[in-house]
Amino acid sequence: MPLSKKTKAEIILGIDPGLANTGYGLIFKEGGRLGLIIYGSIKTKREKSVGDRLCQINQELTKLIKKFKPTQLATEQLFFCKNVKTALAVGQARGVIILTAVENNLPIFEFTPLQVKQAITSYGRADKKQIQEMVRR
Repeated sequence: MPLSKKTKAEIILGIDPGLANTGYGLIFKEGGRLGLIIYGSIKTKREKSVGDRLCQINQELTKLIKKFKPTQLATEQLFFCKNVKTALAVGQARGVIILTAVENNLPIFEFTPLQVKQAITSYGRADKKQIQEMVRR
């Protein structure tokens, strides 16, 4: 969906943090229209050091920001996780995501997983399949 040259569109970069797989999506909001620009993920290799993996996330996010020039960044707040190792890895990735946003002068908006699920499916406890289907629609 092409963006109008007359009005200023907001471009939002949404990030789902993770050390092995950081998901992203770019959408635009122009007047009452919303549309998808691009989505994907940044995958890092387990055999690399944590530092190298975090650096890769920073570099690839920076490329996305430079290319698409988002006006804001939205990411997931860290939530209580039963697996401490996973929580630490996600926390490290979040730190890099926030740093990358600050380095690029992007305002940051944080949402809990429950808020995201509620907004997408109208049900805060939706599973991944329900979310994927609603996003597809």
